[in-house]
Parts: sequence; C-alpha cells; structure tokens
Amino acid sequence: MSRLLSAAALALAAVLLTACTSSDPASGPLQPVGETAPDAYAARPIPSGQVDTAINGLDQMVTDVLQRTGVPGMSVAVVRGGEIVYAKGFGVRELGKEAKVDADTVFQLASVSKSVGSTCVSAAVTKKLVSWSDPVTTYLPDFALSDPEVTKRVTIADLYAHRSGLPYQAGDDLEAFGFDRAGVLAKLRQFELDPFRISYHYSNFGLTAGAQAAAAAAKRPWEQLCSDLLYTPLGMTSTSSTYADFTGRENRATLHFRTGDKAFEARYTRDADAQSPAGGVSSSANDMARWLMMNLADGKVGTQTVIDPDALRESHTAQIATGPLQSSDARSRFYGYGFNVENTSTGHVRLGHSGAFYVGAGTAFALLPGADVGIVALTNASPVGAAEAVTLGFTDLVRTGAVERDWLAFFTPIFGALFVNGSKVADPPPTNAAPARPLDAYVGTYTNAYMGDVGVSRNGDQLTLTIGPKHLSAPLTHYDGDTFSWLAPGGNGEPVSAVTFAGGTDRARSVDIELVQRPHFERA
Repeated sequence: MSRLLSAAALALAAVLLTACTSSDPASGPLQPVGETAPDAYAARPIPSGQVDTAINGLDQMVTDVLQRTGVPGMSVAVVRGGEIVYAKGFGVRELGKEAKVDADTVFQLASVSKSVGSTCVSAAVTKKLVSWSDPVTTYLPDFALSDPEVTKRVTIADLYAHRSGLPYQAGDDLEAFGFDRAGVLAKLRQFELDPFRISYHYSNFGLTAGAQAAAAAAKRPWEQLCSDLLYTPLGMTSTSSTYADFTGRENRATLHFRTGDKAFEARYTRDADAQSPAGGVSSSANDMARWLMMNLADGKVGTQTVIDPDALRESHTAQIATGPLQSSDARSRFYGYGFNVENTSTGHVRLGHSGAFYVGAGTAFALLPGADVGIVALTNASPVGAAEAVTLGFTDLVRTGAVERDWLAFFTPIFGALFVNGSKVADPPPTNAAPARPLDAYVGTYTNAYMGDVGVSRNGDQLTLTIGPKHLSAPLTHYDGDTFSWLAPGGNGEPVSAVTFAGGTDRARSVDIELVQRPHFERA
C-alpha cells in the first residue's frame, strides 16, 4: 500500500478528555420542532453556553493530545457565527529548534486539500466556467479509463466523489517513483474498474483528473485557478497550491516522521505538486478559518458571494456511501465532492475531512452547520489521530456537552497499522536462506506498460535497481533465493520491501517489485 496520503479517509474522530464528564450527553429536553424543516431538525438543542464551554476547554484538550501523542506542534482555529473565536499555536515548528507554532504558521494540508480544491471547482461553477456534471473528456480529450463507455460518461463530480470505479489510491506509486501529474493521469487507463457510480474507492489521482478538467475549462493552471477564485477573494494570503510557495514561507512547519511510540524525527520532505488538487495545498489555521466561515455562510465572504450556494451545497451533499454498514442499526457515512458527510449521534450533520502524509503531516477540519461552528487542526507529524482528536472531540462537546468516547485510543491501532511492515522481507532472512544465483543472472532491463523500464545493474558484489523517469536508484540486499530486499528511493518513507526475480536459468526472465501496483516486469 502506498503511504503518500495514508489514512486520509480513515481518521474520523477525537479524544476523550478525562476531565470532561457527563452522566448522559443525550439527557435534557428535546429541541422544539417549530418551523424547522424536517431534514434540518435535530432532536437535541445546542445551547450557546455549551459552545462556550467547548471553546474554553480547547487549550487543555490540545495540550492533552500533544502529551499523549508526542506530536511536536499543532495550530488550531475555531469559527462561530462568522467570526474567528479561537486561533492559537502549540509546540514547535521543528524539533530541536526554538521557533514556536502560532496561528499563522503554514502547514501542508495533505488530503484536506481535496475539500479546499472542491470549493475551487464550486467557484468556477459559480463563474459558469464549468459544471460539476460536465464530462471530463470535454476538457481533457486524451483522458481515458479502461472502459470506453465510462470514459465518455465520467464527470468532474464522479471523480470528486471517488465513484469512477478506479481502485484505491490508483497511481500513487507512480508519483512516489518520480512520475509527474500528466504521467500518472495517462496511466489511469490501465486499471480495471469496479462498477461505475456505485463503487467508492478513494483515489488521489482520480480526483486530480477532475480538477485538471475544471482548470482546462477555465483556461488556466489549477494552481492559478484556486488563487484567482478562492484564495485571493477570501484573503487567504498564506495559502497556496504549490510546493515552492510553501518552502518560501518563513513561518512554516517541518514534517516529522513517526519513529516510535511518541517519537518523531524531522527526516523527510514531501513535494505533492503532482497531485496538488488532492494533497498539495499549504495553509495556516487563520487562513483556513476564513475558508471555514465561507463554507458556513453558504459561499459568502461578508456581503460578497464568492461561491453560489447551490454549487457549494452540491459539494456538501452526500453523493455516495463510503462503505457497507457494519451492522443493520448503524448509520451510513457518505462522501460529497471532496467532503466527508456524516449524520452524528445527535442528528446534526457534520462535514469534514482528514489529511495525512505518512512522512510527517496530519490535519483535519470539521463543520457543524447546525451550530454555525467549525474547527481546523493542523499538525506537523505523521498521522496518529491527533488532529482528529481535537476537531471531532471539540464538535462532540459542542453537540452533547461531552466527548462521546476516547477516540484517540480507538484509532491508535488503526493509525499504528500504517507503521507495521507487511512485506515478506520485513523479518530477518531465514537462517537456511537459499543462495542467490550468480549476480549477472539478474542484470538487465525489465519492463511493463505501467511503470516502463527498470534497470538492474551490478557493481562488484552489489546489485542496484533503477526505476522511474527520474532514474531513482537503490541497492538490493539478498534475502532468500531469488528474493532481495530494498529501501525504495524517492524519500517517501517506505519500509524495506521485496524485489523477487524468477524464470530462466542463466538469466532471470522476470522480476516482481512489491511496491508497484502493477508489480510484474518481463526482461526486455
């Protein structure tokens, strides 16, 4: 599994603070129905004082989460009633350095970029540059999926709702090995599709294709489209969709990779320009607060309409269930266009998204339109549930007066699984390992239609594998027989994985590279 944007769809909730107690969060009188529309009614009222209490408890909540996880830094903002009512930083921008996080520190958003980018498309819809229902090939005539009929019918909306039929994270491995955006999108046609519009599979480059279509319709690069139609009108002066802009900020957070329990290290960088619409936005808590307010205000900034309410609400609407029910009495979860859509235990709709870079970022936001409240939390560490612990713990407090459960403890093993190496070479080589063939038997060029050529070269007793358009290389270490291990190049934090040769006598005829989604290569 590629770890470039891992866990973005898994992280859904928040930590239970031991100081927050309630004998029965659902106790008390029911909300009067009055003239409330049936679909907007929630049985439990949200008293103003309950929101105040939730805000007043945020300092302790964030401090508790940072202590429990070891995450170096976090920035949090809350909006309410069209105002920023809380904006604060905690911890440091980089371990070992004195610079503190504040509300203007710029973080990489990872998959929260999907929600931000969705509003870029909604702004383009407002300008009548494009429609959510436009077929992608109207603007990207060379775009293709494996089924010609789906290729003709797939829309920008389909790709933003992850319902094209593309498999989970299709093409992410190509980015890891140096392919650019166009290079990855051209390979999507090689994936077999699940049933169109009834299959939900989270796809970074599927969504990116939808964004590219919107940008082509607007006749400008995606990054410029978002700047023109969203960041500038909202006054998001520290927000960008390019990695170069992020690295140019003085007040920016450094990524920290998880190296152990509550242990992190500033080890990697992450340039997500290839999938910028899905994971390449950088922003601050203060800037994101402006974006939250726009979403809660039906697309308005003050008296100015930046996004037509109908276009924005369409993106907030449940478009597809994200999976089967775990039990017949469970509530379904849904995805809109770049937004998770959830019906909470109290009947209040909660919109949100998480973001995660395996190499060192975890982010989340949550909106409660029924309370006119939103929160964003940005962290500079691998995903461990810290951002979700704050955003969804806070919204639990707003809705019920108590955090519903210890979500951080609940999700710890789920996030922890991301750091467990499932490769067949994860364990030490067997004591009775079979010898390798003479090394020259493996040397040569191997190819497949998905990745192209990979080269295996020899220098003395060392084999090296070279892969991708940037000719990234890493040494192979013998493991057992024709199986070798390697640490894949590219700086993506992938653990040791397998490279297995097969066939032939004097020369191997093929090689399987475990990290590649189309792993089998034949000798050229």
